[in-house]
Amino acid sequence: MNRLFPSIPLVAEEDSAFLRSNNLVGSVVDVVKDKATLGDEVTEDNILKAIDRGGKDAYVFAPEPATYWILDPIDGTRGFVKGSEALYVVGLALVVEGKIVLGVMGCPNWHEDCSDNSIIVVQENQSSRSGIIMVSHVGCGTWTKRLSDILTNESPHTWTRCSVDSCQMVQGARVTIPESQTWKSLPLSGLFDAKTDSENIGEGNILLLSACCGSLCKYLMVASGRASVYIQGKKATSIIKVWDHAVGIICVHEAGGKVTDWEGSSLDFAADQTERRLIFPSGGVLVTNGSLHSKIIGMISSNSSVL
Repeated sequence: MNRLFPSIPLVAEEDSAFLRSNNLVGSVVDVVKDKATLGDEVTEDNILKAIDRGGKDAYVFAPEPATYWILDPIDGTRGFVKGSEALYVVGLALVVEGKIVLGVMGCPNWHEDCSDNSIIVVQENQSSRSGIIMVSHVGCGTWTKRLSDILTNESPHTWTRCSVDSCQMVQGARVTIPESQTWKSLPLSGLFDAKTDSENIGEGNILLLSACCGSLCKYLMVASGRASVYIQGKKATSIIKVWDHAVGIICVHEAGGKVTDWEGSSLDFAADQTERRLIFPSGGVLVTNGSLHSKIIGMISSNSSVL
């Protein structure tokens, strides 16, 4: 990316300071060299410089709109540590003057089954995992392709267009929330009980999908029609980071969905004027299939005492 777009800065989650201070440089360099195809160009110095290109001190932004990449190399670290046992996502987005115009997500352990229990299935049935890559460009839709087809160069021109689900009623929605938050901590809990068993959903219940790692995986679920809603509350003890949301936003929007804060306002990627690393959504982040968005915003507003 640096070779193709040397003038475009990068905002990313990591730099090499942690590797250096914990004696991990050699291990990381060995892995990169083993996987790389660039031969002599893959040196320790080049690898560390590449990692540091996205660090917080790599580039100073002015207050005006800017063009930059946002990279999340591993969203869902707990899933990545488990290896084949859980979902994690690699995400890359391009922001041009405050607008996200391009996004790519890769999920190696993604399962093609879109049933309500698919997140449970993906953790139990390794043979049925194909992995996917999701690509979105403003005005061009959101598309997916199996990673196995890309790696084997099978059906090189065959991509599947993504659409959000058609759920019109909040009670019939499939909802996903962060692993770190409980249903009771979110405002809709005052109106609906959450059930994880799709066979026993009754009046006043919503279906809460099993937890999966990382924010971007939940965006992927909404963009692909697997989930109707992803809701994340803002906690006083944590800050919402741009790399957890940027690529997911364009993928959901181009699939027909909607992403805002809890008041219905778009997420402002220029709010953090110096580093472009933080966003400050009111209440939290709401991701829906679009049809449910205004209804849920109204419900959140009516239950504002929970915020």
